[in-house]
Amino acid sequence: MSADDDARRLAAANPTGWFEDLYAEADAGTAAVPWDKNTPQPHLVEWADGIDGSGRTALVVGCGYGRDSEYLATLGFDVTAFDISPSAIAATRARFPQTKVSYEVADLLAPPAAWHRAFDLVVENMTVQALPVALHAQATGRVASLVRSTLLVLAVARDEGPEPDGPPWPLTPAEVEAFATDGLSARSIRRADGRWVAEFAR
Repeated sequence: MSADDDARRLAAANPTGWFEDLYAEADAGTAAVPWDKNTPQPHLVEWADGIDGSGRTALVVGCGYGRDSEYLATLGFDVTAFDISPSAIAATRARFPQTKVSYEVADLLAPPAAWHRAFDLVVENMTVQALPVALHAQATGRVASLVRSTLLVLAVARDEGPEPDGPPWPLTPAEVEAFATDGLSARSIRRADGRWVAEFAR
């Protein structure tokens, strides 16, 4: 069974709690996490080229094993990163014992009140698309509520049409544009290599 098959099996049984199931099984060696990469997301690296994060805060949504979070920390950002899965956060802290990143267990659909518009940069890298389509609008609104200044959304792209089998449930043009809410406006939205790279600003 492939890593993608592991994810689909668990998501079918537990549409919102499957992240912890997957990371716990990965920790036990009985499943694999399909997005566990050794490098940060390439479109994030491209977007952040030349950015100095010194004196600025950043939040990584659904941080998983922390590759994007650690990368942002190298740019000088004061990084907070969260995941709903306690197993993912525990594994990430173990992987990066000297990290400067604050790794937290939190639920995107019910984030801490103190995080409201608290971060200069919020990075949403393929977390909303990992939720069932029925939860996309709620999750999108929660992401937007965390942004003080800039939001970067990275996601697999699909055209408008029938809901696909997932996970993932890639984002349509309308779903990407929906991040322009709660006072955010689109600075740029582009489709590259089958993925959305979208920046929003308050």
